[in-house]
Amino acid sequence: MPCELCDGDGGAVLFRGEWFRVVAVDDARFPGFCRVIVTDHVREMTDLPAERQLALLRVVLAVERAVRAVANPDKVNLASLGNVTPHVHWHVIPRWRDDSHFPDPIWAPARRNATPAAVDRAALADAVRRELDASA
Repeated sequence: MPCELCDGDGGAVLFRGEWFRVVAVDDARFPGFCRVIVTDHVREMTDLPAERQLALLRVVLAVERAVRAVANPDKVNLASLGNVTPHVHWHVIPRWRDDSHFPDPIWAPARRNATPAAVDRAALADAVRRELDASA
C-alpha cells in the first residue's frame, strides 16, 4: 500500500537525522507548522523500540522549542494522529489567538479570516538544528 511519507519528504526538509526528518508544512494559514517524521514505515509509537519512542519525544520537544523561539506563538499544539496517513509522525503547530481556527484544532472549520505573519524558514531550520544539537 502506498504511503506518502515513505514516498516523499512530506514537506520542505529542515533537518534530516539518521532515523527521522523535520519538515516545514506548506500551509500559509499556520506559519512555522512542522512535522517530525520517522523514516521507517511504522504505524504506531508502540511499534518503535522503547528507546526510540523516548528519543522521538525528545526530538518533538526540541522542534517545539525551536518553533517557539522563532515564531513566538501564543500556544503550540502537538498531535500524532495518523488516521489518514498511518505512518508515525508528529505535528508541531504554532497557534495564535487570532489565527483562523483558534481555539479549535486546525482541522476544524475556520472561525474567521486571518492573515498570519510569515515565519522565516531558514531561521526555523537553524533553530531546529541548534535545539537538536543541544538535546543530543
